[in-house]
Amino acid sequence: MRTATLGPGERGEALARMAERELDILVVGAGVVGAGTALDAATRGLTTGLVEARDWAAGTSSRSSKLIHGGLRYLEMLDFALVREALKERGLLLERLAPHLVKPVPFLYPLQHRGWERFYAGSGVALYDAMSVSSGHGRGLPTHRHLTRKRALQVAPALKKDALVGALQYYDAQMDDARYVTTLVRTAAAYGADVANRARVVGFLREGERVVGARVKDLEQGGEFEVRARQIVNATGVWTDDTQQLIAERGQFHVRASKGIHLVVPKDRIHSTTGLILRTEKSVLFVIPWGRHWIIGTTDTDWDLDKAHPAASSADIDYLLEHVNEVLAVPLTRDDVQGVYAGLRPLLAGESDATSKLSREHTVAHPVPGLVVVAGGKYTTYRVMAKDAVDEAVHGLAQRVADCVTEDVPLVGAEGYRALWNGRAQMAQRTGLHVARVEHLLNRYGSMVDEVLNLVTADPKLGEPLGGAEDYLRAEVVYAASHEGARHLDDVLTRRTRISIETFDRGTRSAREAAELMAGVLGWDRAQTDKEVEHYEKRVEAERESQRQPDDQTADAARLGAPEVQPL
Repeated sequence: MRTATLGPGERGEALARMAERELDILVVGAGVVGAGTALDAATRGLTTGLVEARDWAAGTSSRSSKLIHGGLRYLEMLDFALVREALKERGLLLERLAPHLVKPVPFLYPLQHRGWERFYAGSGVALYDAMSVSSGHGRGLPTHRHLTRKRALQVAPALKKDALVGALQYYDAQMDDARYVTTLVRTAAAYGADVANRARVVGFLREGERVVGARVKDLEQGGEFEVRARQIVNATGVWTDDTQQLIAERGQFHVRASKGIHLVVPKDRIHSTTGLILRTEKSVLFVIPWGRHWIIGTTDTDWDLDKAHPAASSADIDYLLEHVNEVLAVPLTRDDVQGVYAGLRPLLAGESDATSKLSREHTVAHPVPGLVVVAGGKYTTYRVMAKDAVDEAVHGLAQRVADCVTEDVPLVGAEGYRALWNGRAQMAQRTGLHVARVEHLLNRYGSMVDEVLNLVTADPKLGEPLGGAEDYLRAEVVYAASHEGARHLDDVLTRRTRISIETFDRGTRSAREAAELMAGVLGWDRAQTDKEVEHYEKRVEAERESQRQPDDQTADAARLGAPEVQPL
């Protein structure tokens, strides 16, 4: 299939088309659920638009634990339906929909009590594996195994000897969450959806009680225009209540935000061949392999401050370090932390005050004619949420619409990926790149890798590593702006790549070079290029300051000290 190019020209054309005709479906919000909804609608033959106020996945969907998992701990809550659904989706993503982006990852669960705990935890993991296989899409992952303490310490030498009496090892999956959403958006566009980021909905159009469209502000070029649609899907996550207020209607449910923070540390700080899952007094703590790094997370605390830039406080960082150090023979310190990021989970508000007890289930509602709201859920089950949202919207279209087909629609880059992976040594020889570099590219772009390599052919200097972030080629920065919808430096350093959390300088050493590479694609003059670099540096400075603050209120105030490069 053809891949969609999301450059500046294509963005302008998409906005113009949305303003010129009535759409069947307009999706508001391009996190994983909104992007998945746009793909679902487009592949049913519906004329579809997708608008996002900031960047693809700029909110929750770029700040997760980066896991595709069934949710082992939900078994303990006896939420079997949610786990079964998520395990089916995990298998689909690994095997069919996105094998280039979703990869197996092993986890070690240390046992601290003899006898009963091995039986109790082992029964849960065995059920997890059985539910995965019974879904029909779980045969690609190894099943769990029981380990003695000696064997567990061979697999994970970083653990204290007295931190465990044995262990279980099982498998889940992981992905780069922001890259996944970008690929979803491109797939939706390839099937005909009109998509635009930096396009904010500032109001809804009404005819009587019915919502018939939205007023959209172009944050890049300026100006407002109307997009008329027969049905609108509000998929704005933690902003759901804010978006609902634009129609002055009380929602049928409310969404609360739970803050989760993660630390990124270099691979050599924790000597292990497997990830770890540890119990805490409130939830679980993951230590997740992430390329040449580890991701440690997460927290789960109520948040009612700024939604756009949730801040990690010094207390949050200390909490994670304290808990992971309980099991590590060589403790981590603040100096080991390369990156920190904070995200907000959209939870359906319940009666419990503890966010860890609120529902991870999702809900779809039709509060007024013409408007569908989808909220809650978890990243792994985004496709199911999208299906349910479009099913609900279809009821208001008064025409026969095809059923959901996304279970059989691979994302762009998936088709041909395995064949290219098998031939990666020849690709390395042909391009002159190291085979490890080719593997890196294949696992980011899949069969679209040739589009990146064509840039290098046209300009061999783009085949060189980006200064200060040698894991990435200069071509990847250009490609992000020319093909993936990146509009600002922050989009590239934070989401198209992960330089902002994978380097000790948080990407400031790469900022100037990256901005100059983007300038050629986006037509920036020297003043705009300087502005992009300045704003990025101020963002990093504000984040570092927030992470020195003792609590949420002071951390939030410090983080908001950095200006937006493009005011919302």
